[in-house]
Parts: sequence; C-alpha cells; structure tokens
Amino acid sequence: QVHGIFVDHNDNLWISSERQGDNHLLKFTKAGKFLLQIGHKGKSTGSNDTENLNRAADMYVHPRTNELFVADGYGNRRVIVFDAETGAYKRHWGAYGNKPDDTIKTTRAAQGDGAKTFSLVHHVTISNDDLVYVADRNNNRIQVFSLDGKFVKEAFVSRETLSNGTVYSFAFSRDPQQQYLYVADVGNGRIRILNRQTLEPIAAIGRWGRQAGQFMVPHNIATDSKGNLYVAEIREGRIQKFVLK
Repeated sequence: QVHGIFVDHNDNLWISSERQGDNHLLKFTKAGKFLLQIGHKGKSTGSNDTENLNRAADMYVHPRTNELFVADGYGNRRVIVFDAETGAYKRHWGAYGNKPDDTIKTTRAAQGDGAKTFSLVHHVTISNDDLVYVADRNNNRIQVFSLDGKFVKEAFVSRETLSNGTVYSFAFSRDPQQQYLYVADVGNGRIRILNRQTLEPIAAIGRWGRQAGQFMVPHNIATDSKGNLYVAEIREGRIQKFVLK
C-alpha cells in the first residue's frame, strides 16, 4: 500500500508503505529501475530498531547532506535518518529529541504539556535554513529540530480538535526565506497558513466539502517551483491546484 512518495535532488524516486508488516522503503531511478531497499518486510523490533522501519509514512532527502529523513510513524514513533546513497543508518529520535519509548501510552491532550512521545509521525521536511519540521499528526502538533535531532520548538494546530488529527503534511512557500508554512489540517478540512518563524496562524483556506476549493481529507500537500499549492484528498481521490496570486 503505497503511502509516501518523494523525488530527491538527483531525480531518484522514494516510496514507502504503511501496510501492516511493511518494514521497508524502496528507491528507484525516475525510469523505474530499482536502486535500494532499506529495511526488511516483517522484521521490525520497534522504534529503536536501526535496520528496519515500521509502516513509514513519508520521507525527505536533504540535498546538502544527501541524508534520507524518514517519518517512521504508523508503526513506530520516530524520525530516522539514513545515508541516501548507501542506506546506512545515521541516527534517530523521538518527541523533543529524546530516545523513543514504545511503552508510553499515547494520549491526546487538549491543554497542558505536550505528549512526551510522538503519536503518529506522518510527514517530515527540511527548510532552507536546515530546520527539520515533523508532523505529529494525532497530537495536533508541529515539532521542529536541528539536523542532528536537537529539539528547537513546537506549536499546536487547532489543538482542541478531537478527530483525525490536524497536522498531516507540510509545504513551504517558495520565497527564499520560506516565510509561510502550509499545513494540511484534516480534522477541520482546511489548509492552514502559518508564519514559519513563529508558527503562529495567519490564515486558512477551504472547508469540508466536495466542491472546488473544498476538501475531503486533505492528506498530502506540496508547492511547485512557482509557489502554486497542490492538495491530495484521499476521500475524493483527487488533486486540487491553487495558483499563487
């Protein structure tokens, strides 16, 4: 069950699966030639396993370091990093940059301190200033780290939302400073626009619905080189494009 897809700076294609027992991801050329497999089906031993994944949601290859950052979140509770050329393990971390602990019960809190563990790491991406943005989907929050996994800051998105989660996927605006962070908020059927530096909300677009400009589970988002925004909806099976004006 293909879940994540990413094209890196060398035009290689990475694919992940969130199907039960899929503890690996695959790398191909743009023509479909198989290049690399990381992990092995049915072999995961948990969030501190350095050889296998567990239903990885998505991934990002950082061009400057050629490192593969994986949102290993449907079965595990972490971000894990590999060498994108060889597949060699580099490092991993959980919420707040701590060692993941699979024994901690995951509960969503509408107020107070944030959960000490990730609930569902659904997306990871890296900004131009080398900050790692992690979507902790079911905890309704964004956590930001340095490249080596040091915790920098966090912010909640519509924290009081009880269903589905509010932080599914990220995209940056395409200005050099990447001033805006777009966030796919499935729980409310919207795309949130945040100030990337402060993570404060600025605006939102869309609402629940099936018409153009409305959303039914806006699961993944991306911006192109011109700054246009693409939204993939899993319930409608469609992609919508929004033009930057």
